[in-house]
Amino acid sequence: MIRLVVAAAVAATFVTAAVAQTAAPAPAPVKPAVPAAAPAAMMAPGATCTSEAATKKLAGAAKTSFMTKCANDAKTACAKDSTDKKLAGAAKTAHEKKCTSDKVGVTAAAAPVKAPAAPAAAAPVAPPAPAKK
Repeated sequence: MIRLVVAAAVAATFVTAAVAQTAAPAPAPVKPAVPAAAPAAMMAPGATCTSEAATKKLAGAAKTSFMTKCANDAKTACAKDSTDKKLAGAAKTAHEKKCTSDKVGVTAAAAPVKAPAAPAAAAPVAPPAPAKK
């Protein structure tokens, strides 16, 4: 019995020493707070992707590429904002849609507009018939 206890104590000592000597796993690489080429994140307050493209005098393929990346960055930022605000369902969808259009710079003229539905004509209401006695 004593041999068993001593053997267990010796084994525990070796296991502890072996664990203490193993190298710690390498820490995960740290992501920068702002991606290197995130146009939406680096814009001045109040600036939009459209205004930034105009400021940089982009045209053609360069403008298309910039706008695509900026719109994707705006969608990502707005989705994160929705998550941070703990929005769900229609509130989340509406927030992300408005947030993205604000950051991209979609104007009312550029956004597709649905024609309002014509109100249904109300049927004329006849006056109540006089009661007969």
